[in-house]
This record gives sequence, C-alpha cells and structure tokens, in this order.
Amino acid sequence: MERKNVFVPGLDDRNREILERTPTGRGCDFHPLSTLDDLRSPDLDIDETVAEAERAMDGFGGTVDAVAGYWDFPVTLLVPILAASRGLPSPTLESVVRCEHKYWSRLLQSEVVDEYPAFAVVDLNDPVPPAEPGYPFWLKPVKSASSELAFRVEDEAGFHAAIAELREGVGRIGRPFGQILDRIDLPPEIAEAGGTSCLAEAALRGVQAAVEGYVHQGECVVYATLDSVDFPGSPAFLRHQYPSSLPEGVRSRMASVASRVIGKLGLDDSTFSVEFFYDPVGDDVRVLEVNPRHSQAHASLFELVDGVANHERMLRLALGREPVLPEGIRGEYAVAAEWYLRRFSDGVATRVPGPEEIGRLEKELSGVDIHIVPQEGRRLSELQAQDSYSFELAKIVIGGADETEMRAKYERCAEELVFGFEDGADDDR
Repeated sequence: MERKNVFVPGLDDRNREILERTPTGRGCDFHPLSTLDDLRSPDLDIDETVAEAERAMDGFGGTVDAVAGYWDFPVTLLVPILAASRGLPSPTLESVVRCEHKYWSRLLQSEVVDEYPAFAVVDLNDPVPPAEPGYPFWLKPVKSASSELAFRVEDEAGFHAAIAELREGVGRIGRPFGQILDRIDLPPEIAEAGGTSCLAEAALRGVQAAVEGYVHQGECVVYATLDSVDFPGSPAFLRHQYPSSLPEGVRSRMASVASRVIGKLGLDDSTFSVEFFYDPVGDDVRVLEVNPRHSQAHASLFELVDGVANHERMLRLALGREPVLPEGIRGEYAVAAEWYLRRFSDGVATRVPGPEEIGRLEKELSGVDIHIVPQEGRRLSELQAQDSYSFELAKIVIGGADETEMRAKYERCAEELVFGFEDGADDDR
C-alpha cells in the first residue's frame, strides 16, 4: 500500500515515535509544520504561520494526504484552516472556535444540557465582580491553555488581584486568538466579548474526570473515561489515570452529556475530550471544559492499557477512514497514569536528574517513562504552559497491575529523582 504523507503542526520527537508505532502510522510519513517553540512564541502571528505552512505543503514533492494535530492552541485551529484549503477531512474552523471560546461554548452548552456551572463574562477594561456566580468562583480568559491564568477568587480583593494579572498576560494567547476570530462570522455577543475578555465560573466540588471520543460523519462515540486526581489541598493535578474508577452509571451520564454538547457545538471529523467534575455527595455531574482534540498526554496510557495510542483514531479521521481500532490488541497493564512531580514555589533549578538516574529507574521499574521538565539554570516561572499555582518538575508515565502498584512506583521515583533550587530546599516541592 502506498505510504501516506501526514503534515503535523508542532510535530515533536516523542509524539512522532508514538505516531509511528500506531497501526495506521506504520504506513505514514510525518512532516512537521512549524516548530513547537514557534507555535508557543509570544510573538505568534496566525496569518504568517498559516502562510508559512501553506508554502511548505505547496513546495512538497509528494501528495499531501492529511493534516493532523494533537496540541492545544494554536494547533487545534491551524488544522481546520490548513485542511480546508486542500479539501482534506477535518472539523470546521467555526466548530472548533465554538469549543475553544469558553463563553461561546458555555452559551451553547446551556441550550442542550443543565450540567454546567453558573457563569458570566467579565470585561477586563471595565471589570465588575459579577452578581452571579457568587464567591468563590474561577476567573479565566475566554481562551487559554493548560489552566494558564486561571484564578480561584474568594472575595472582591482577590477579584481585582486576578484582574491585574489577567490584564498583563491575557494577550499572549488572546491576541493571536483574535486573528482566528477575524476569520469567521461571530454572533454579536461573541464579537463583543472578543478574544481577551474573561469568564467567571462557579467553583465546582468533587472529583475530576474526562471522557475521550470522536465524531465521524455526524456520529459521536465516547471510547474512554479517565480520572484526574489533584494533589491534596491543591487544584494542581497529581495524576491522570486510565481507565476511570468511577461507577459505570456516572461514566454513562458523562458520555451522554458529552455527546449532546458535542452535537450542539457542531464538531465533526474530530477527536475530542470533555472534562467534568463529579460530586459524589450530591451525585452531580458538571461540564468543566470541551477540548476539540484528544489528549496527547494520554497517548502512552492508552498504549499501556489498550495496546495502541489514542493517536490512532486521530490519524484515521485525518485520512478519512473509520476511526476504529484493530481487534485483538491489548496492552500489558490493567491501569496506567501520568503522574506529576511539582514544586509549589518559584526557584532556579540548580540541579535536575540526569540521563543515568532516569535510565536506572526506568530499567528497574517496568512500565515507567520519565520526562524532566525544567532545564538546569532555568527559573520555574519562565516555563511555558504551567498552571497558576505550581510548577512541573517531572512527568512520569506509569503502568501497573493496580493503583497500589502504580503509587509505589511513583513514590520510588519521587524519592530518587533529586532536584536542587537556589532559593529553596531540595525537597521543597
């Protein structure tokens, strides 16, 4: 069979290796469009990035068979622009914007489900604490990534402190997002909100989970549920775990809500992830966020449990194929999770674990893959895509027979991966 050429904005080495291991990826050649550093640049210009990618594909000597992506902004929005210009399968740009513009997404969600938090738009140029939702609430940009610039607001003083930080940082993503908004016809209320306003959302209680799925030719399928477990007393994630440990009835309700929301948003020919809060006390499910892509961070988890990464479904959709997995494939582990080592204060890394330390742990602990985030000499607050309350030191993918075995492997890694900081103790995480 003739090999297919797949163009991927922000193609990185780790995900290239995962893509090449998938059943469909073994028959594909993958070509980068823009580097990840360029796509995350504070000077990102969407129009220039699109033009550069078009020139790269125009100058390619072979066929352009698909455009695919697994990163958040701006990749989710570049893919439909670049695919549409060549008539390749992809979601429409407008449907992706409906998912990613938090205010627009909430308005549409409210038309088809009741499982969403109270919300109100906030103008950064004329910030007035909204009457609804009441305190506490979360204040976040209408477009952000990785919980960046998301603040839990407890009172009016906290509201104005968050507004000051949002004003300073919202343009990094809001400005290029505005270039995307200029490409589509917006409803009046969304045009007025623009790309740099904020959304206040009621603080939710309970445990977090997410469903992953796809839409193909109008049919919505949810194929997985994952748990997101926080550090005790913090909104920062400790791990993302697959499969979910929630009761089947709760998982079914989440799948039903996600399908109705995705249908209303008009997403098609796309993978997706919908994040939820589940309050077991009130047996209450609420939509936190809709992402018009699968999570690349979960790819290794699916490999460990199912035997094939979730990238496989993305690839099949991008090539216009039915996004089903081959029969008979199973992974080596019953459960897997991506765990995080974090530090909850700033500092300059004076020591990070080296290849020998990492290699020894990965050799001694089966089903473990370690990725160190900061470089030696780097200030943690300069790292990109961090939440507002902590800094990632390491991401550790772990497979196990059960959660107890996974936790034991994580604790071994946490003990033996030694970091140093110039303005804090080595174990001050």
